[in-house]
Amino acid sequence: MIGLWLDEIEDGHVVELGSFTFTRETVLDYARKFDPQPFHVDDEAAAKGPFGKLAASGWHTAAAWMKCYVATNQREAAARDNPAPSGPSPGFTNLKWLKPVFPGDTIHYRSTVTGKRELASRPEWGLVFSRNEGFNQQGELVFSFDGKVLTARRPAQ
Repeated sequence: MIGLWLDEIEDGHVVELGSFTFTRETVLDYARKFDPQPFHVDDEAAAKGPFGKLAASGWHTAAAWMKCYVATNQREAAARDNPAPSGPSPGFTNLKWLKPVFPGDTIHYRSTVTGKRELASRPEWGLVFSRNEGFNQQGELVFSFDGKVLTARRPAQ
C-alpha cells in the first residue's frame, strides 16, 4: 500500500486516491463493453429507468477506483527510497453503490486503513484492511467497500 511496509502502516491512515470524472463518452463506452443495461447505454430507456437518466455502471465506478488506487500506489512508491513491493488483494466485502453516478459527476476516492495483521502462512507478508469510498462533487458517498491487500513486511536486517 503506497510503498509502505506493513510495520509502517497505522490504523486510521487515510490515503487520498484522486478523482475521476465520468463523461458521457466514458459512461457509454464502458457500459457498451461491460454492462450494456438500458439505463447505462440508452437515454430514452434511461429516462424511464430507475435513475431517470443515463447513469454510469457501478462496475465503472469500481474500475475508476482501481485506476486511482494503482496510480497513487505507483506515484507514492516511486517517491520512496526503499518502497515495499505491492501485493495482490485476496478479495473484498460490503461493496455498495449508494447513489447513482451520472455523466458529468466527478468522484473523489479515498482509502482508510481499518486494521492489519501478520500472516503465519506467509511470514514475509501481512494483510492490510481498508474502508474504501467514493464521494461525488456534492460530498455525497456514492460507492464503498471493505478491502484487504497483501502488504510486504520489512525484511530482517
